[in-house]
Amino acid sequence: MNRWLSLRSAVVLLLVLGAVACGKKQPPIARPIPPPPPTSTPVTPPPEPPPPTAEPTPAPTPVTVPEDSIASRSLDEINKNSPLKPVFFALDASEIDQVGQQALTTNADLLKRYPSWQISIEGHCDERGTAEYNLALGERRAIAARNYLVSLGISADRVKTVSYGKEFPFDAGHTEDAWSKNRRAHFVVTAK
Repeated sequence: MNRWLSLRSAVVLLLVLGAVACGKKQPPIARPIPPPPPTSTPVTPPPEPPPPTAEPTPAPTPVTVPEDSIASRSLDEINKNSPLKPVFFALDASEIDQVGQQALTTNADLLKRYPSWQISIEGHCDERGTAEYNLALGERRAIAARNYLVSLGISADRVKTVSYGKEFPFDAGHTEDAWSKNRRAHFVVTAK
């Protein structure tokens, strides 16, 4: 019986030691670190950064205009060899065709390049028809050209219209070729 008891004690001891040896270890519990004790000297904020210094901007380079440019010419010189293209019309018509639209687009680009220019659009007709009819047709032609320019972004207050009817023909001939040159909207720079 003694043996039995010592054997039993040995088995229990082994079981206890095995359970202790196989048991999971618990990780240590992290405890918060206490804050440092307050210091008696006040903390001063860092100094303000210096204000940004403005880089000196170079003076704009003066634009030199070549003597032969349009801007340096007088109004008479500009109008003598006008950079503004005329718009031609069909007989008894004031509608602007594709060629006329291209001319007006070119004219609008030039007017945008020189925004101080003011112009007058003269409506002209050929010699056929009465003076009254041609004055009215010339006016419709000038207004059609003006409206197209305005639709391209040219300010309406820069563009005036006038009709000369058949009074100032470009070509004094009495042929269809001459008449086709006279049915036009002519552009004159009036101020720059």
